[in-house]
Order: sequence, then C-alpha cells, then structure tokens
Amino acid sequence: MGGDVLSQAEVESLLSAMASTGESAASIAKPSAPAAPIPAPGGAPTKPREKITPYDFKRPERVGKEQMRALQTLHEGFSRNFAAGLSAMLRSMIEVKLTSVDQLTYSEFVFSLENPTCFNLLSAEPLEGNLILDINPSILYPIIDRLLGGGREASPLARRPLTQIERLLVKRITDLFLAELAQAWRNVLELQLEVVRVESNPQLVQIVPPNEVVVLISFEVALGEIRGMLNLCIPYNSIERISGKLSANSWITYGKRKASEESIQQIGRALRNSLVELRVRLAQTRITTGELVALQVGDIITTQKDIRSPMLVTIEGVPKFHAAPGSFKGHKAFQVVDLIEDPSTAIGD
Repeated sequence: MGGDVLSQAEVESLLSAMASTGESAASIAKPSAPAAPIPAPGGAPTKPREKITPYDFKRPERVGKEQMRALQTLHEGFSRNFAAGLSAMLRSMIEVKLTSVDQLTYSEFVFSLENPTCFNLLSAEPLEGNLILDINPSILYPIIDRLLGGGREASPLARRPLTQIERLLVKRITDLFLAELAQAWRNVLELQLEVVRVESNPQLVQIVPPNEVVVLISFEVALGEIRGMLNLCIPYNSIERISGKLSANSWITYGKRKASEESIQQIGRALRNSLVELRVRLAQTRITTGELVALQVGDIITTQKDIRSPMLVTIEGVPKFHAAPGSFKGHKAFQVVDLIEDPSTAIGD
C-alpha cells in the first residue's frame, strides 16, 4: 500500500474532507462567535473608524485659529500706525509690514535670533509673565544713524552690543512701539507696557521653559533699500486667560483714531520739505492739427478767456487756488486771490 500513488481526484477529496472537519471543530469550540459583525440597534450600520491626525509634541498648537486670525488682523492695523509714527520721528518714509503670526516653542524662537541683537524684555500688566521685543541689528543701526542725522545710505553692519548712548536712542523707538501697541490692544485689554531689561544675547533671557508655546509676531521694517525684522514674542501663558477676548469680533471697533494736534504737527514737519508739482493754467482753447503744425514764433493764439478772470492753480493735478497774472522783480508771476474749497467745481475753469 505504501507504494500506491494517489490520483489528483483523491488528493482533492482528502483536502476537502479536512477543511470540512476543521470548520466543524471550530464551530464546536466557539459556538457563540458570530460569523458577521452584529449591526447596531435600530439597524444602523456601524460607524467607520475616525481619521487619526498626528500630533507633534515638539510643535504643539495651543492657540486657536480664531485667536490667531484676530492677532494677525489686530497687528496689521498696529503696523500701519507704527510706520506713520516712525516716519514722523525719522522724517523719512518708513514701511512696516506684518509678515507672519506663528506659534512655536520658546527655544526655537531664541535660537532663530542673531547674537548680538536688541532683546527687550517687556512687562505688560495685567498679563502674566513677560513679553519680548527683538529688533534686528540690520535695521536698528540704520535707524540710529538716521536719528543722528545720517542719510539713507547703507553702512557696514555693526556686530556688537549697543552702547549706552545708542540704548538711549533706541528707547525712543521702543517707547513709540509700546505706545502704538497699547493703542492697538485697547479694545481687547488695557495694557501697561514697559521695558524691564535690555540684553544683547537672547540666550541669557529665559522667561518661560524652552518647550513652552509662544506666539511670534514678525514685522518687516524698510528704510529705503535697507530692510530688517522686528519680532514680538508673546508666551501662551500670558494670553491664556484672555483667549476668549481674542476673537475676530472683540476688537472690531479698533480703527482710525482722531488725529491729535501733536501727530498733525509731526506729519506737517515731515512733509514740509516735500517737493510737489505746481501748475498755472493761463487759458485753454481748441485748434486744428494743421493750425498747430503751422504755428511760428510770434503767432498769437486767441481764447475765450477774459483777461480779468482768474487763472487756475493746481497742486499735483488737484485744483487748489485761483490766481491773477502779474510780474515780480522782472519775472512773470501770479498772485493767489482765492482758495478752492471743492476741487470738483474748479475742474472746468
């Protein structure tokens, strides 16, 4: 019998018999095991497994998206006001643009900064803890140079801490920054901002644990062709209690505030030496192209304008004055006789 060889049909018959025996044994060993999943009560199908989102413990996001949007829009308004105040202080056009509002760990923020830098530790009562204002040396030293009467030309970047005199000059900039920041936050919270300490090495200041979440608000400051970054660091534990106030609508009333007499004078001094185009329209008429081509020296062009009617004076294309023609010390001149209150009424003069 040992030499007998099973045919293919006999092999398949044995395998099918073994499979049926195994299924019977499994059903005897586990009689209560269901063959299919039991449907939920009421015939409703079971819910599919929810999608799992990975969480990075190195970069936790504790500030909600709504609060981040509110911080971004709030500081966009702040950047415009700060740029106007800084331009008046330096008597030069300064651009301040909000570039990003991110949340990261404190250690990532510190190690991203230059050393040395202008690292200002701020108190912001009633917020807990401290805030940080970092001014990059690439824009700070040109601003100091401008405060001391320098021009817009880029000078070699100084890789050194600030001197005592330079710190006094920087205080004018930080005081303006804090005043505008307090104004921007007024509809959210009344902040009492003050510079507590100034350091050149950011790694010497540890306001929160290295892995604590902070909100980093970055601005790009441009003075002519010179550009640099200005960073405001707000620890999460400082704004945790007021996160409910940082909604998209809580500060919506923040907008243009009434100009003070001091701000009007500052802007006036900054614009006083600006060059503007002034034009005086003697008269206007229509001629043909043939008449224009045939004009020669000494020809007279007649118009419908009365010699006694005033001339129109425009500033940068905007009608501003009425004037009378005349001469002064041998030169052609005009005398302003009237101020145009509504430019739209003078366009046809």
